[in-house]
Amino acid sequence: MIQKKTYDSVLSIAGSDSGGCAGIQADIKSISACGGYAATVITASTAQNTTGVFDIFPMSINHIENQLEAVLSDINFGAIKVGMLNSCEIIDIVTNKLILYKQKNIVIDPVMVSSSGHKLISDSAIVCLKKMLPFSKIVTPNIPEAELLIGKVISYDNMPEITVDIGNKYRTSVLLKGGHYNFQEEYIFDFLYLHDSKKIIKIKNPKIKSKNIHGTGCSLSSSIATYLSKGLNIENSVKNACKYVNKSIRSGANIILGKGKGPINHFDL
Repeated sequence: MIQKKTYDSVLSIAGSDSGGCAGIQADIKSISACGGYAATVITASTAQNTTGVFDIFPMSINHIENQLEAVLSDINFGAIKVGMLNSCEIIDIVTNKLILYKQKNIVIDPVMVSSSGHKLISDSAIVCLKKMLPFSKIVTPNIPEAELLIGKVISYDNMPEITVDIGNKYRTSVLLKGGHYNFQEEYIFDFLYLHDSKKIIKIKNPKIKSKNIHGTGCSLSSSIATYLSKGLNIENSVKNACKYVNKSIRSGANIILGKGKGPINHFDL
């Protein structure tokens, strides 16, 4: 008898990027490149390209609920990646469905502003998003997002402390991404806090000179989810995902797409 296999399935719950650099599109590419099977629930449609975000159209609550019900009732997911949720109503329905279907490996990328500085969710949604974070396995804020989550200004010296503070406040593991910080050396540093063990880990990756970094946060969180779906622990999932994204940034540094900030090269492995 032939033994049947199963996919390492990952569900991405996020917004659509019409330019293909970020959001659902980046998630599908990252999940696929890291060996997972990508399913999606689209929370919003954005009109954007490499130069910026021009319009956001949220999906109706009923349609989001129907998408969630369809995939969660049918497919066993090894991990869930949560991206842009731009209203309290959307955050509530996503949270309730993930709890109802007892999803465990939830990776939340707390998307609040685009890389071009365009605000993506309302102030009230930020409050609701904070209430969702304790349901996650890990949350992956960049420095501006972390400052909103903790209410403190972040410098290189206090990054480890802030990472721990966020993890303890929201009762979850945290990867504080250092890409927005102007490190005066040839490396970029991220800090990982493992909430269960109270361990703090410094992750070092080579600094790469490139404008093509649109969608790196989406790609990183979805690749972390993929490695979790394969059975790796949080530390190894994060380290593997950081290596994957760093390599993809290097590979895409000299490839042109559009007139602005292009994507990383997801598939040059």
